[in-house]
Amino acid sequence: MSNFTKLEFEALDITGKNYLSWILDIEIHLAAQGLGDTIKDGNQESESNRAKAMIFLRRHLHEGLKSKYLTVKNPLELWKNLKDRYDHQKTVILPKARYDWMHLRLQDFKTVNEYNSALFKISSQLKLCGENITDADMLEKTYSTFHASNVLLQQQYREKGFTKYSDLISCLLVAEQNNKLLMKNHESRPTGSRPFPEANAAIYNYGRGRGGGRGRGGNRGRGRSFAHGQGTRGRGSQIQNYPIFKHDKSNPN
Repeated sequence: MSNFTKLEFEALDITGKNYLSWILDIEIHLAAQGLGDTIKDGNQESESNRAKAMIFLRRHLHEGLKSKYLTVKNPLELWKNLKDRYDHQKTVILPKARYDWMHLRLQDFKTVNEYNSALFKISSQLKLCGENITDADMLEKTYSTFHASNVLLQQQYREKGFTKYSDLISCLLVAEQNNKLLMKNHESRPTGSRPFPEANAAIYNYGRGRGGGRGRGGNRGRGRSFAHGQGTRGRGSQIQNYPIFKHDKSNPN
């Protein structure tokens, strides 16, 4: 009885706005407690099981509904009364869900996550109304709503032969993250802004410190300059002519 002394999920609102999700929760929880047959036609459940199911149903009703059906003691009777009262919700929700599904497009969303959330919300509403939305339906919906500029990319994903929507969406999420990383790398150093080559930068700094100033080997009237006359031709000559590797002493040249 401990499972019937607390609210397992949101109670049925008196307006019936959550009726479709409520009946699903009721069916699941009653089945888990071995009481699923108490709300089925022609059941032969014991009075004890019917009473347990009735307690559970009433605990998950709006206070106004409890008062409305105060004298009802059979869970099947209560179940049918609520269905007669609120089952019209399907006729209200279904057309809107079908419209949203028809106009759902991947290209209209900024991120894959936003599209995925919208798709599951709409498909859940359709399923609650009795519509069968399969993985094949969700795959085709996604493929067919790629942006026109990504036709080749869409064909490549089709050729992978996904049978589960979850596998496709995982690939799209990974691709999206990789694309964001590439864009960040590009923005941190745009094309054409290559850093100064490391080796030449070292030569450039070395030449500035020794070849063009007043230090040893400078232009002090001795007829010699840095790197045997190669250091007085300007900064560009120092970078271009100074050897990166030192000469081998064993080489007479």
